[in-house]
Amino acid sequence: MTPEGIKRVAVFCIIKSGDLYLLLKRAKMPNKGKFVPVGGKINPYESPLDAVIRETMEETGITISNPAFCGVLTETSPVNYNWVSFIYLSEIEYIPAPECDEGELFWIHSDQLKDLDTPPTDWYIYQYAAHNRPFVFSAVYDGELNMVHLVDELCGKMIL
Repeated sequence: MTPEGIKRVAVFCIIKSGDLYLLLKRAKMPNKGKFVPVGGKINPYESPLDAVIRETMEETGITISNPAFCGVLTETSPVNYNWVSFIYLSEIEYIPAPECDEGELFWIHSDQLKDLDTPPTDWYIYQYAAHNRPFVFSAVYDGELNMVHLVDELCGKMIL
């Protein structure tokens, strides 16, 4: 178990096929029941690039090559939810949504993303990634994990 206050390091892969996003409806915490990109923790001595390729394969069975780096998301809270996540994008040919041990995978049309039950940061991540706009987002949460604010660190702009 990770001690309280330690930031954990993770990767996420936004998998796309045209206007469709392959998202995971998580079966466990954190973000249980929400739709998220596939991903997970970076192992010691593993680069973010190697981790995103490994995590995508483990969760979907899909081998990605040359995922595009999109940006970094830091999440800070006064409780045990503190992350640094490297976000990548991989465009693939459409395949039926594979089985996944972490929950259920679904293809979601880009028009449905705004109304989908996702973590509060994800809509902004999808928008930046869709426009090839790099980002360094800093999200701060309260003790109940409600997002207090989101800052685009590259331009110093408060997004939310």
